[in-house]
Amino acid sequence: MNTTIMLFLVQDGITNGAIYALLGLALVLVFAVTRVILIPQGEFVTFGALTYATLSAGNMPGTAQLAVAMGVVAFGLDLFGGRRSLHLRLVARAFAINILLPVAIYALTYWFAGKNTPIAVNIALSLLIVAAIGLFLYRLVFQPLAHTSVLVLLIASVGAHLALQGLGLVFFGAEGQRGPTISDAAFMVGPLRFTGQSIAVYAITIAFIVGLWLFFGLTLYGKALRATAVNRLGARLVGIRTTLSGQIAFLLASVIGALSGILIVPITTLYYDTGFLIGLKGFIAAIIGGLVSYPLTAVAALVVGTVEAFSSFYASNFKEVIVFTLILPVLVLRSLAAPEVEEEKD
Repeated sequence: MNTTIMLFLVQDGITNGAIYALLGLALVLVFAVTRVILIPQGEFVTFGALTYATLSAGNMPGTAQLAVAMGVVAFGLDLFGGRRSLHLRLVARAFAINILLPVAIYALTYWFAGKNTPIAVNIALSLLIVAAIGLFLYRLVFQPLAHTSVLVLLIASVGAHLALQGLGLVFFGAEGQRGPTISDAAFMVGPLRFTGQSIAVYAITIAFIVGLWLFFGLTLYGKALRATAVNRLGARLVGIRTTLSGQIAFLLASVIGALSGILIVPITTLYYDTGFLIGLKGFIAAIIGGLVSYPLTAVAALVVGTVEAFSSFYASNFKEVIVFTLILPVLVLRSLAAPEVEEEKD
């Protein structure tokens, strides 16, 4: 392997690692706030990518209908949950969020579908649709279980993943799709060729990391999320609505996942179940970061992307095995560092 090939592999690894960094940050955010290991993060990637590709092809995506259906069910749950103290303000708020919002998104999507709409419009519609799905997913699946154990939340997460993956097959079929690039620009730096799509990946990843840092450090909602992550009970005692914190966390995670898919789909063909594997690699980065450290997760994601690129060159048949093996020494070290817990005796 010469220097040129090594530079190509490093470039490819950084590009993939930037995507994994976004997904890893979303997983850390959701786990810190809600204690949910968000396995459906891969479905957010798939839904965002294939919704964008479907809109770009001039067709109506089924995910818009899914958002409306989930909103209707969420509205019914809100009414049932507040049946003892129903008043006009509560009903109006639930109707606006659960019915009007997804219906408005569906109407916009229906209006623009089939027309020669700009790429920016298709991206915005895809993000809105997946954001609504993420918001309602928390309301339907995880909010009722918010005070249960991590194991119960994990089981619910697996169930949500399987359900969304099946719906993805129904909406998009078994055939793969690709979407148009954000930019067709390209330039050379020595032997390396940088495309507008790869530059968009780097820029959006950096922008999201900086944006999340500013959000958590300067805004009231960001500080509320940090407080919820540190001590959920303490946050409730000082008046922070932990339910709202969970909704914001899932909203951010779904937008990050959808945007990651939109960045990937012009580069490679995506299928209804591809997002799960991509999400797992982001999960490896999150585990290396201990599901708590954002900077360490971002660095670990770049390492995962680089290892994947070099594995593809040297042992392409085993690249997935090599990448997933990265998690083993981390788990062993954390197991050795964990304090010993005595088992209860009968």
